[in-house]
Amino acid sequence: MAATDFKDYYSILGVSKTATNDEIKQAFRRLARKYHPDVNPGNKQAEAKFKEVNEAYEVLSDAEKRRKYDSFGQYWKQAGQGWPSGGGTNVGFEEFDFGKYGSFDEFLNDLLGGFGRSGASRSSTGSQTYTYRTTPRSTGFSGFDGFGDFSNFDTATPSASLDTEASIKLSFAEAFNGVQKRISLGNDAIEVRIPPGAKSGSKIRVRGKGKTSPYNQQRGDLYLKVELIPHSFFQFEGDNLVCEVPITPDEAVLGAVIEVPTPDGSVKMNIPAGIRSGQTLRLRGKGWTLPKGGRGDQLVKIAIASPKELTPIEREYYEKIRDNRSFNPRSHFQQVKL
Repeated sequence: MAATDFKDYYSILGVSKTATNDEIKQAFRRLARKYHPDVNPGNKQAEAKFKEVNEAYEVLSDAEKRRKYDSFGQYWKQAGQGWPSGGGTNVGFEEFDFGKYGSFDEFLNDLLGGFGRSGASRSSTGSQTYTYRTTPRSTGFSGFDGFGDFSNFDTATPSASLDTEASIKLSFAEAFNGVQKRISLGNDAIEVRIPPGAKSGSKIRVRGKGKTSPYNQQRGDLYLKVELIPHSFFQFEGDNLVCEVPITPDEAVLGAVIEVPTPDGSVKMNIPAGIRSGQTLRLRGKGWTLPKGGRGDQLVKIAIASPKELTPIEREYYEKIRDNRSFNPRSHFQQVKL
């Protein structure tokens, strides 16, 4: 990483190098609220600034990391300028007397010797070369070996989203009428009110029940994704409730008035004479509860059901109809050709 990539965490948070922990925390909270992705949806610059603020706070809020940053950070900024050959030359680092070091490696060994050596070897010139490794932590630097390149530093930043998602199964009755459910979240149990009109894929937002930020203890939201348990009679097509109703051949030919189940009880429906199997009739305002109030429509698909067993008189009359029938539904077949 080039020296020009050095980030001044104090400037990022807008505090002085002598700022107290409380001053750093106050600055972080103010900036985090200002640049949070929820406040700036789709704003990539705000998102980048939010991550930068989190990164600065992670370092400066930790006493040990801040101490290393205050000393090592200045060295890192100058590292890209290289080390003059020949050794023994003071290169202008005001906190250190480099005149006593014969090489850049000797300076590193002396400066970082307390950071946890994992091994040492002696080169052909007689000087020792050390391999250093920091202990990886969830909010610290990743492990690295050697110091020829500083690109291995990996500063962890918190996730921008603290929201979580879970699924909840509802019966058609629960979803239609609304219901209060008790659900478990780890060691906690909460009561959730599901409003009327939920469908599969609907999401119920429960504020303040998501993940907790380790930085400011704020909590995201929980989104419950609804999954309806299949029903034996009702189904959905878009926003409409759909069902299939069988009728007899004579009802299809002559027309009839039949009863059809709806979510809140049966209603009478007129079957027009001459209806065909597969046609759909509409019961307006008898469908699913709408989230903003009111009801959708219920679509009734007609299926003509032929009897499998006939009484002698039924068979007699069906035979009479067959023998005297004037309607031929296949008459147009004579014109069908390849």
